[in-house]
Amino acid sequence: MTAATGPLRILLVDDQKLIRSGFAMMLSVESDLDVIGEASDGAEAITAARELDPDVILMDVQMPVMDGIAATEQIVTEGLAKVVILTTFDRDDYLFDALRAGASGFLLKNAEADQFVEAVRAVGHGHALLAPEVTRRVIEQITAPDDGGAPEKTAAGSQPIEPPALAQLTDREREILTHLGRGRSNGEIAAELFIGEATVKTHVSNVLAKLQLRDRIQAVIFAYEAGLVRAGD
Repeated sequence: MTAATGPLRILLVDDQKLIRSGFAMMLSVESDLDVIGEASDGAEAITAARELDPDVILMDVQMPVMDGIAATEQIVTEGLAKVVILTTFDRDDYLFDALRAGASGFLLKNAEADQFVEAVRAVGHGHALLAPEVTRRVIEQITAPDDGGAPEKTAAGSQPIEPPALAQLTDREREILTHLGRGRSNGEIAAELFIGEATVKTHVSNVLAKLQLRDRIQAVIFAYEAGLVRAGD
């Protein structure tokens, strides 16, 4: 994957041609987005990513030959592109696996056209994202009993053990991390804290660097596993 200097190069991956065509039509009217190819399963996606050098891959999950989770893991491991998982609520059981596989974002297939386009731009320019609805689903999986992802408890079983890495954060950075854990955007955090978006962006970068997190999605997971935010907050 090379840095985008012109329009963002998009690869569409879905086993249904009609869906690929719809997404291609939606994206093709944007001057800064260029659909460079399509694939109908995960194996084809990996081959196409190696050959076409896309910036962003829009990846369905349930496909023949190789599913989107396995394909995402391989693509991210090879550094071929950023991956946005295309999902619907009836397939949320895949979301947490996709996060662990390295997906940079999630997009609901029924999202409005402008949300869809802006999400692709955001990921293409290096900003991981989770739609608020999807964030709630991920949180439910993280906090579900016996799923292996629940926060570690103390001997008393009442509170998660706070990761030592949190001590590196300033009070403001800790506050920013909490807002990230709630799935809030830079603009929403800025409005809540009465600070500029540029300041929020700096704090977010500092948080990710200090905690050695890849992106905002990992920050969501960290915030919940550390007990900074709980389901229903």
